Amino acid sequence: MSDNLQHIHSRIAAAAGRAGRSAASVRLVAVTKTVGLPEILELHRLGIREMAENRVELARPKVEAAPPDIFWHMIGPLQTRKAAEVAACFSQFDALDRLKAAEALQKKCEEQDRTLRVLVEVNVSGETQKHGFEPADLDRALREMDSFDRLNVGGLMTMAPFDAPESVLRGCFSSLRKLANAHGLPELSMGMTDDFEIAIEEGATQVRIGRALFE
Repeated sequence: MSDNLQHIHSRIAAAAGRAGRSAASVRLVAVTKTVGLPEILELHRLGIREMAENRVELARPKVEAAPPDIFWHMIGPLQTRKAAEVAACFSQFDALDRLKAAEALQKKCEEQDRTLRVLVEVNVSGETQKHGFEPADLDRALREMDSFDRLNVGGLMTMAPFDAPESVLRGCFSSLRKLANAHGLPELSMGMTDDFEIAIEEGATQVRIGRALFE
């Protein structure tokens, strides 16, 4: 894992350099959904402080047993009946894809007297199987979310098509960057194991890496 992490850091730095950015402008989020507490503790020992899970029921035991200084991301779609657990367990929800989910999180955060950082998911690829707001609906959605004082909208997230040509990937990531810039949102969560370097070149501030860490 140490060698994998070092290689990923080198690739992040190189991609950032090609875009005229510093490596420090890109945050590595380790996706731990397929591993257990031993791997989480090893990542923590190696200096990783941001980790991500996609299922609340599997994440909770890990979150409770892991060191308290880990910043936990929820990256899967939200089942509204689990909004209370997401609000309680996670530092940030990275896949806010509909207003009903925002309303549920707002209500549970009020009940727990806490705030939750969120990223709004946008379906820039237009794939019917993908979650997220349509780009044309984003402005209205963000205006409605202004009333949710327990949700801190920090930026946008997208997932590019799998196995797509580089030109398509760049188009998706570039589109999200332009949307974020238009709305003054600083965080861009885009890019995974197979495409994170392209995402960084197109402005990603946060990349989600799982397989490349653990294979």
